Amino acid sequence: MKKFSLCIKRVFDILSSGICIILLTPVWIGVSIAIKKDSEGPVFFRQERRTKDGRVFHMLKFRSMVVDAEQMGAGLFNYKNDPRVTKIGRKLRDSSIDELPQLFNILKGDMSVVGPRPCVTYELGDFDTLNNKYKKRFKVKAGLTGLAQIKGRNDISWDEKVTYDNEYVDLFAKYGFLIDIKIGIESIFKAFKHEKIYENKVDDSLDDVEAAKAEETEIIRLAHQPDPE
Repeated sequence: MKKFSLCIKRVFDILSSGICIILLTPVWIGVSIAIKKDSEGPVFFRQERRTKDGRVFHMLKFRSMVVDAEQMGAGLFNYKNDPRVTKIGRKLRDSSIDELPQLFNILKGDMSVVGPRPCVTYELGDFDTLNNKYKKRFKVKAGLTGLAQIKGRNDISWDEKVTYDNEYVDLFAKYGFLIDIKIGIESIFKAFKHEKIYENKVDDSLDDVEAAKAEETEIIRLAHQPDPE
């Protein structure tokens, strides 16, 4: 990848995340108060995720579920009318406001504005044994938005999202920061249209706990199936 593009990308990440953090001060305050009034527990949710080269970091989100939700019910995946999602949490997810704390991850350098969405550490199973298709997406930093989000939003399968993520890796290697600008602009337009572009782990096609667990198992299977010869 072009070193110049990587440098520009990092400068943009620092400036954009820093400015947004300051401008969104009223949002931090308002959402924090709403979360505390709605349910017991912390304002922020910290979760181990993977970024470039599989490195683990703690990703931040506004808490939208009850405390220790991952140890209950369907675990990682949500399903229709999941009782673990709080009242205010549902609104935060529908508006993607729950993702805003990741601006701090971007400022720190764990994430970028544009890149593949960071997966939970155990979401794909053992990282070292991932097949080439699923490991390729880790050649770049995880992002707040990406090609998979503007192309398919939450309407496509995990495997299709990985295909788009890998396409982004190739496009960035070829066009550099220009592809980030294009994806960023399209993401803003979709946000104004109130289209969901972030992965909130909510799938209305999953009707119950068993369906959600089956989806999680299928993702791991796909991530470790042998590469085509």
